[in-house]
Amino acid sequence: MGRNALSTDASDFVLLADHVPHIVQEIRYYATYNFIGERIDGYEEPIALLTREAARALKAVSNELFVQGYRLKVFDAYRPVAAVKQFILWGIEDTDVRMKPYFYPDLEKQELFARGYIAKQSSHSRGSAVDLTLLDMRTGKELDMGSPFDLFSPLSHPDCRSVTEEQHENRMLLQHAMVRNGFLPIDCEWWHFALAEEPFPDTYFTFPVCRDAVGKR
Repeated sequence: MGRNALSTDASDFVLLADHVPHIVQEIRYYATYNFIGERIDGYEEPIALLTREAARALKAVSNELFVQGYRLKVFDAYRPVAAVKQFILWGIEDTDVRMKPYFYPDLEKQELFARGYIAKQSSHSRGSAVDLTLLDMRTGKELDMGSPFDLFSPLSHPDCRSVTEEQHENRMLLQHAMVRNGFLPIDCEWWHFALAEEPFPDTYFTFPVCRDAVGKR
C-alpha cells in the first residue's frame, strides 16, 4: 500500500478479549462519558479490536502483571478513521463544550490538537495502539494514576511530578511492563501506548468497531 493509505481490510485484526483472557473493557467512545459527550462515529459495539501482533504483545503484558495482582483495563484500542474525523470537526466547528469541566478544564478545545492530546491522524487507526490502566485485583478498583483517562492536562503527562510518589509509581508500573513487551509511550498521556514494531505503520483503517468486522459471529 502507498503511504498513509486507507484500508477496509480487517483480516489481521482480532477481538482483544479472545487473546487476553483477563482483560477488562470500558470502551469510552462507545458510551457518552468522553470529551465530546456522545457515542463516537464507528463505535458499533463496546469492544476492543487490535492487530494480531499488538494483541499478542498485550497478552504478554497482561500475563506479567496478572501474577503481580493486576488486570489490564482498556479504554480504547483500534479507532476507525471516521472517529478521528468526528474529533477534528468537533474541534474546528462545534461550539459544544459541555464536557470541558471534566476533560479539558484549563484549555480551549482548539488547543487540544496543538498540544498533542488529539491527533489529526491517530496511531489508533493503524490498529496497534491502546489506551489502558491497571485494576488492583485485591480491591477491584483502578490504580490511582493521579489523573483520569482523557484528562487533557499536564497532570496527565507520564513524567509529571505534581502527582504523588505512589501515583507516579503506579504509572511507571504500567509503563515499564508495556515497554518491556514492545510498546512505546508518549509524553502527554500516561495511558497511551503503541506497538513499536507495528505491522501497518502507514495504513489507516476505516472498518467499524464490531465483532462482524473481524469475522466473529
